[in-house]
Amino acid sequence: QVQLVESGGGWVQAGGSLRLSCAASGSIFTINAMGWYRQAPGKQRELVAGITSGGSTNYVDFVKGRFTISRDNAKNTVYLQMNSLKPEDTAVYYCYADIIRDYGGGMRYWGKGSLVTVSS
Repeated sequence: QVQLVESGGGWVQAGGSLRLSCAASGSIFTINAMGWYRQAPGKQRELVAGITSGGSTNYVDFVKGRFTISRDNAKNTVYLQMNSLKPEDTAVYYCYADIIRDYGGGMRYWGKGSLVTVSS
């Protein structure tokens, strides 16, 4: 079994900061890419940030300069540091991890989602 457990979501005023964490556990051989999607009310799911096993990152334009994605491979954990939060950032945030299992199979796994609410 593999599971991704998210933490760090909650409520914050505009201009504030939050840090999301997502830890993978189970029969894991290795993890390739990890990252975060979000879905706001009435909108499509969008990629927020991704990071490769080698540390290369990419961000959606709206969060560039405000959000930072990082990972700790020893802990199988990906983080999203969110600064200068705006009401438009309000959404459910989902982490993902592309995991190769001990038996050799691989697929993308998803967290259950964490609600981030930014008030003006």
